[in-house]
Amino acid sequence: MFEQFYGLSAPPFQLTPDQRFFYQSRGHGRAISHLIFGLSQGEGFIVITGEVGAGKTTLVERLWAQLDRETYIMARVSTTQVSGDDLFRLAMAGFGVSAESADKATLIAHFEEILRVRRGEGRRLLLVVDEAQNLSLPALEELRMLSNLSEEGQAGLQTILLGQPQFRARIASPDLEQLRSRVLASYHLGPLAEEETRAYIEHRLKAVDWKGDPSFTDAAFAAIHRESGGVPRRINRLASRVMLYSALEEVHKITGPMVDSTAEELQRDLEGGAPAHAAPVPSLTPAPGSIPAVVPGLAELTSRVAALEESSARRERVFQRLMDVFGGVSARS
Repeated sequence: MFEQFYGLSAPPFQLTPDQRFFYQSRGHGRAISHLIFGLSQGEGFIVITGEVGAGKTTLVERLWAQLDRETYIMARVSTTQVSGDDLFRLAMAGFGVSAESADKATLIAHFEEILRVRRGEGRRLLLVVDEAQNLSLPALEELRMLSNLSEEGQAGLQTILLGQPQFRARIASPDLEQLRSRVLASYHLGPLAEEETRAYIEHRLKAVDWKGDPSFTDAAFAAIHRESGGVPRRINRLASRVMLYSALEEVHKITGPMVDSTAEELQRDLEGGAPAHAAPVPSLTPAPGSIPAVVPGLAELTSRVAALEESSARRERVFQRLMDVFGGVSARS
């Protein structure tokens, strides 16, 4: 709803991957280069890893938007907590091979025919497997076996594996030596640097016709980077909540303290309690003769209570504003 208040044409910080908002940081640019290099080899596996929300899926969406659709046919598998046989059938279904009742030998024969026909048309098949860290050893072995299928000495299928950091350790296992030998390009996508976080936020805002309202102070950008760790999805979540609150309170400048306050509130919402970094509440029952030592604790407790009261008051203001807005919409309708 803050889009209307600030005159934006669409939500700038949606969590769903969308290549229209792709920001080419140093890391994302290098990852794209690794993908292009891997595809140029025409065979084997390309591995991209990164933290949850680092932008792996958006990266592939961007790549797919740039690939020639007359050359590449892409299939995607996102459900990876399945058996090896089920993964094989999901991959076949992605390329249009009916996998409901046929046995595996028949499916492989059908797929080899598809490879032959597409190769004759000058086309290439690309399989993208997300959440690769969840794949079982049998499932990974199925992917390796698929990569062995060829037509006239040329590989018919390339596979992009997207996974969380633990997949790098997984693929280093001695059990996966044969698959690992077929990895032609691999890259780990890290978080954005502080200056990239600012550029990322401004890039997404400009994509939805932002004209500088609201403005962000330098301290606000620094706080968003600090609280999000530079991970794009966390940036989106925090920036969206900050802009919602600022719009409801009709604020046109977002500051560092506003970001910090919103981040703490968001953390309480997500964890169902106080922030993980919060200090323990000091005891209100001092030991005999220790009253002077308790005074600082009381001061800290008083400060924390005041912060909680402010947060509660803020929630009340936001709730009332939401009721006013939706009440107005209901009345007009």
